[in-house]
Amino acid sequence: MSADPRDEIVEHLPALRAFALSLTRNGSLADDMVQDALVKAWTKIHTFEPGTNMRAWLFTILRNTYYSNRRKAGREVGDADGLLTETLSEKPAHDGRLQMADFMRAFQKLNDEQREALVLVGASGFSYEEAAGMCNVAVGTIKSRTNRARARLAELLHLSDDEAFELTDQATLAVVSGNKPATAR
Repeated sequence: MSADPRDEIVEHLPALRAFALSLTRNGSLADDMVQDALVKAWTKIHTFEPGTNMRAWLFTILRNTYYSNRRKAGREVGDADGLLTETLSEKPAHDGRLQMADFMRAFQKLNDEQREALVLVGASGFSYEEAAGMCNVAVGTIKSRTNRARARLAELLHLSDDEAFELTDQATLAVVSGNKPATAR
């Protein structure tokens, strides 16, 4: 027996592989498992008691590695083709908060009448007629205030006429939807 227990590990490699193969019935998986067990044994060699059975110690580590991997595999979902993974993307929660903060700053820059018209018609869902009655103004006035408020918000938020205000950026939308982001022109 050598003085350093690490020197003895190599002697047990064929037996470890055979044991791993009997557990997994898959050569590639057995090799991976032996490698994992050897890494664990090497890093924990200080816990091995010289004079005890190195082979039994290594087999115990290999067996525990096998059962740990089995438990882990039982909690995992196989997705070799990536179809499940594609459905799991989610827009970051901070995105909406950042865009909403920009919107609120722009909204505060509107005059009182425009903010009031947008809140009543846009946010609260009242018709132009209902909002006009609440504000004691003509329907055309509410329509005009709403239209000017929307135009001013678009200007403050740097939105073009055909661009919708999204609570996320285009790259994140592309990732979440699975589409490629639009390129700059």
